[in-house]
Amino acid sequence: MRTLNDLSRQVANCVNCELSASRTQVVFGTGHPRADYFFIGEGPGAKEDIEGEPFIGRSGKLLNRLIEEELCIDRSLCYIANVVKCRPPDNRNPKSAEISACQPYLNEQIKLVNPAVIITLGNFASRLLLNTKDGITTLRGKSYSYKDHDLVPTFHPAAALRGNPDAMKNMRLDFQLAHSIVSGISK
Repeated sequence: MRTLNDLSRQVANCVNCELSASRTQVVFGTGHPRADYFFIGEGPGAKEDIEGEPFIGRSGKLLNRLIEEELCIDRSLCYIANVVKCRPPDNRNPKSAEISACQPYLNEQIKLVNPAVIITLGNFASRLLLNTKDGITTLRGKSYSYKDHDLVPTFHPAAALRGNPDAMKNMRLDFQLAHSIVSGISK
């Protein structure tokens, strides 16, 4: 059976889109291979591109805090990945060809981890996985079905860091919703 390590080795050599030419390295994903919680962001930033790990900057620190405070677990017990595995230049939104190149990798990560709940962080990941144009303020606060998994959309931690007064409060509520889903499911 294929593992996350097998997939990571394959993705490390990916040249399926133009992002491969400008990356420092692939930012595959990190965390527990059988995590109940699977977080998905948009794409790696500059620091993540250098370090090879998603959500390690200011947004990552806030994410870690929310995981500890609302889910009552350590980040290492979650799985964290992005829609695209290479940093888009100047932190622009990924192009459709880049998303298409990475989508099979993300789908396989989800399949291999088989989480109880997926938590999408921000508009980009939420809209993509839910195949909608609705924004995060409309989508959040509810659970949706995605490929036989529960999916809870919430704000990206950067929204709270930029001073959105409702983002932090609503992120806490969304994390609590995800926690209630996991509490009702045993693997």
